[in-house]
Amino acid sequence: MTEPRQNTTNAVRVLILLALAMAGAVVTGIIGFVMTAKKVDIMWTIVLQDVLVFILPAILLAVICYKRPWRFLEIDCAPSWLALLVVVLVWAVSVPAMNWLVEWNQNIHLPESMAALEQFLRDSEDALEQITNQLLTLSSVGDLLAGFFVVGVMAGVSEEFFFRGALMGIMRRGRANIHIVIWTVAIIFSAIHFQFFGFVPRMLLGAWFGYLLLWTRSLWVPVIAHALNNGAITVFQWLDTNHYIDGNALEHLGVPAEGQFPALALASAVATILLIVVAKRVFR
Repeated sequence: MTEPRQNTTNAVRVLILLALAMAGAVVTGIIGFVMTAKKVDIMWTIVLQDVLVFILPAILLAVICYKRPWRFLEIDCAPSWLALLVVVLVWAVSVPAMNWLVEWNQNIHLPESMAALEQFLRDSEDALEQITNQLLTLSSVGDLLAGFFVVGVMAGVSEEFFFRGALMGIMRRGRANIHIVIWTVAIIFSAIHFQFFGFVPRMLLGAWFGYLLLWTRSLWVPVIAHALNNGAITVFQWLDTNHYIDGNALEHLGVPAEGQFPALALASAVATILLIVVAKRVFR
């Protein structure tokens, strides 16, 4: 008799989390409606969204439903230097493989019978990409710092608090297998971005963040991993804009020319998997 009550409790907690997030989204939408299309206003709207839709609901859920909210969110444990080293190494080694995966996902085509849906999805992603490009038009050091804070730090903190801290925290306290929980949250995490042609690499990132939390028992580890992944994009964009590097070459590192075998991407994938296996053993 205890299982149904436990499942109901967890379901109610998920509903509370979603209700809080929806309330935050409404407030953000109202405020965003009166803001201009200037980059600074877009950035402030995104920060407000991160706080009201993701961070605050996660914290309120933890305070309302759990006796030890900081333990529930697993933010009471500082990350170790070893964990941070693993995060950096896995990110660096995985770049060619992830670039190839992004390219592959972007070139997926739906059946001809779903051509209208595919066009709608691509148009939607193009609209989102325009906003992203506007945010990542970074020329000055001030632009770089602002972009890193919004795209890297705030995104890392907010999305990890909500998806890994709160949502995964609720689900893993039920009776579901932990691996099912991690991958389910990763799928939801990727789907919520509404970018079908970037779904697979984002899902894999979400799973990696979930396992980092499982193995280290500190939410700050996936937060830092997430912030590193996003923040690197802003740094590389700034370096490219100021002609310090060739951003296009870096973006296509691991993506072979047409007809060539993706040897670098394959080597990157194998090395990444080996590093993750070693990391699991080290953390445990």
